This record gives sequence, C-alpha cells and structure tokens, in this order.
Amino acid sequence: MVLRIRLARFGKKHAPFYNIVVAHARTARNSRPLEVLGTYDPKPQAPRPGDTHGRPWKDIKLDLSRARYWVGVGAQPSDTAWRLLSMVGILEPQYRVGKIQGQVVKADSAAKSLRKEVEVTRNEAAV
Repeated sequence: MVLRIRLARFGKKHAPFYNIVVAHARTARNSRPLEVLGTYDPKPQAPRPGDTHGRPWKDIKLDLSRARYWVGVGAQPSDTAWRLLSMVGILEPQYRVGKIQGQVVKADSAAKSLRKEVEVTRNEAAV
C-alpha cells in the first residue's frame, strides 16, 4: 500500500495546527497514522528578540532522521508536505519560480506563433 507524508489538522476553528504524519494513502486525514514526524504551526509568530530581519515566522518542528528514512523507503509527500520538507533541506523544491516563469514565456511565444499561423491560413482560405 502506498505511504504518504501529509498533514493531519488539529487545533480550533480559525487556529489550525498540523501534525506532519506518515499514513497509508487511502486512510482518512485524521485517522491514526503510522508515525508522527513533527508539527507545523501555520499562524505567523511574533518576531524573535534579536532577530535582524524582524519578520514573523512559522514554527516547524520535524524529526529529520525519521523524515529522511520515510522518504528513502518511498513514502510520497503531499504538495504541502513537499514544500515543508524542502524548507528544512530534505527534498529539492518542487517548483522554482524562475523555471515556471521561463515555461510561461515559452508557452506565450508558442501561442503567439500559432495564432499568426492560424491567421495566415484563414486569410489564404478566404482569398
């Protein structure tokens, strides 16, 4: 059976708190997982004292060795879990902004050239 690394939601209304868990792919979101790897609090926290940036931060606590083990065994992370695992350096980022923008530019230029070809064939057919 396929294993997934995903988030299980806990907390209250409008105050979510997630456990990062390993579970079978077809089980319910909050069913009992095989293992809890860590926690993720998506609510921005106040800047830490002495922080030079002064930006809010989000709390991620993760057992790195167990996360590496489950990824090595073949557990497939969900998109959100992939993003969190890439933040701590276990996985490569799935999407890179520059790469996506480059693909968009290529697609736009291909669409423009296709439109020109269609217009030329329509004009030839009309004549």
